[in-house]
Amino acid sequence: MDTERGWDRARGLWWLALIGGISFFVAVHEHWTGPAIWVWKTTGVAFLAVWAAANAREKNGWLIAAALGFGALGDYLLDARGLVTGAAAFAIGHLIAITLYLTNRRAQMTGSQRLLGVLTIPATLVIVWAMLSPAPGWWHAAVYSLFVAAMAAAAWTSRFPRYRTGIGAMLFLASDLFIFAGEGEVLSRKVTMWLVWPLYFGGQALIAWGVVKTLASEARNN
Repeated sequence: MDTERGWDRARGLWWLALIGGISFFVAVHEHWTGPAIWVWKTTGVAFLAVWAAANAREKNGWLIAAALGFGALGDYLLDARGLVTGAAAFAIGHLIAITLYLTNRRAQMTGSQRLLGVLTIPATLVIVWAMLSPAPGWWHAAVYSLFVAAMAAAAWTSRFPRYRTGIGAMLFLASDLFIFAGEGEVLSRKVTMWLVWPLYFGGQALIAWGVVKTLASEARNN
């Protein structure tokens, strides 16, 4: 955690988010399910969303809080209402995040940084196609992947810290690709089980940390 003091209005919420997100891996490992487990699943990203809202000073701060909030909603709905409903909530969150990142583009990028931003979407689609086609409905995964890949590409080319928000968004994308790898039997689900949740929650935490810290520090210094 950053040692710079004064920018965080609600540090306790950050730690509650980490406790909720990290502890949920126990439920993943033990294959627990049920309404109480679904609520537990939301706690990590939900507390990140509340933490972001507590630190929000202007529109960008509320956008990241909303994006995280829809992520938490998606976590719950995936289990409580099914894949389509959960994916829809995540897609809304991705659209909000894309809006945030595109309105906060990085002024200057190296060629390699720009290239990764450009290649993220087509590379993701090729990977999803290779893992899931020609299984029926594979294109549903491809359509959803467009939202995640666009979010990751926009985050990587935004002005927010690349080694926090940018890498966090790429970890989020990787977590979904490992889900598809398990669905397509490219990797055993016994393997992907150890990867999906840590990559997803770690990615969300890094995204939140990078954006919230940047915005709050800027507001404090103005």
